[in-house]
Amino acid sequence: MDAGIVLRPAVRADVPLILAFIRELAEYEKLAHEVVADEAGLAGQLFGERPAAEVVIAEADGQPAGFALFFHNFSTFLGRRGLYLEDLYVRPAFRGRGLGLALMRHLARLAVERGCGRFEWSVLDWNMPAIAFYRRLGAVGLEDWTVQRLSGEALRRLAAEG
Repeated sequence: MDAGIVLRPAVRADVPLILAFIRELAEYEKLAHEVVADEAGLAGQLFGERPAAEVVIAEADGQPAGFALFFHNFSTFLGRRGLYLEDLYVRPAFRGRGLGLALMRHLARLAVERGCGRFEWSVLDWNMPAIAFYRRLGAVGLEDWTVQRLSGEALRRLAAEG
C-alpha cells in the first residue's frame, strides 16, 4: 500500500463527503438521476441509533480519495452473516495508487475478524475495469444468480396487498 494512504472509519462529520462520493460514483455509473439521498437521511442511516451500514474513508496524502460503504447480510446456507459491499469508489485522480486494493483488503480483514462466511458485492456488467480488478482478487462471478429488486410503486403495491 502507498505510504500516503490512510483508511479510517467514517464519522458523522464525513456525511457531506460521503454524499459527494455517492454522487461521483453515480455519475460514473451513468445513474446520477437515481440519487435521491441527502445529508440528513445519510446521517440518520449511518450514524443514528441503529446504523444500517458502515463507511471506510480512504485518504491519500491527506486528501479524501475514496470510500467503501458496506453492511452485514446473512446466509441461511452457511448459518453465518456475511459482509456486503454496496459501494466502492476511488476518485479518478487517485486511481492506480492501490486505494481500491487497500479498501478491499481492509473489508476482507473485517469479514474474517467478524466471522463472516462471505464477502459479496455486485458490479455492473459493462464495468470491465472493475470486473477485471475483482477477478485479480480471486472473486468469482455468480453466473446462475440475478439481482431482483422491488422499489417505488411496485414495493408500495406489494406491501399494501392482503
